[in-house]
Amino acid sequence: MTVPRATGTRPAGDTAAADGYDARPYLPERGGLAAHRRAAADCRGCPLYEGTTGTVFGAGDASARLMLVGEQPGDQEDRRGEPFVGPAGSLLRRALDDAGLDIDAAYVTNAVKHFKFVRPSGGGKRRIHKQPTLRELSACRPWLAAELRLVDPELVVALGATAGRALWGSGFRVGERRGLLVPLPTLDDGALHGQGLATIHPSAVLRAEDREALYQGLVSDLRTAARALG
Repeated sequence: MTVPRATGTRPAGDTAAADGYDARPYLPERGGLAAHRRAAADCRGCPLYEGTTGTVFGAGDASARLMLVGEQPGDQEDRRGEPFVGPAGSLLRRALDDAGLDIDAAYVTNAVKHFKFVRPSGGGKRRIHKQPTLRELSACRPWLAAELRLVDPELVVALGATAGRALWGSGFRVGERRGLLVPLPTLDDGALHGQGLATIHPSAVLRAEDREALYQGLVSDLRTAARALG
């Protein structure tokens, strides 16, 4: 495969590119979301592509006012090649509906485009989600930066800590920022328009003992997003 020439410059503090974890050489020099989706299918910017079905790029309205950013695809997303089509996606759709937001009018993506997993220690075919490292997150960030630039949403909702770190850096903490409307940062040398809002990832609701309380908190944060969009 002929690798396209890298575009852009290295972000300050980006150690991933320095050790070979870097998706930028795979980004197309021009084109819209469709061109980036095609190019992402061949991304080898970090080792996460090994053992997966393929890249799971973002999907939805290319001119959406709202962008939803999760952590990474899960098992079902990897198999189907679409973001948020598993149990967490079903819960997210319900929460958006309860908050008065239409997921069909949004653009949905993940900070990391490949499914990171481990196998059970006792063997078996089940694939268990594993959180991506900061190196993997930094390596994949050029794809997210491109999506943000091309869609140019008015509001970006970061679902969980990994999505928040992809946008606001490694010091991001959901508990400190959730539910607050804040300016979007400069990402990979490109100033972003609009606002950002962080909340919990819907998978956190599924793992919780008190699911209803966490679910209502998620809906409350999404209602703040709905009000911001008018």
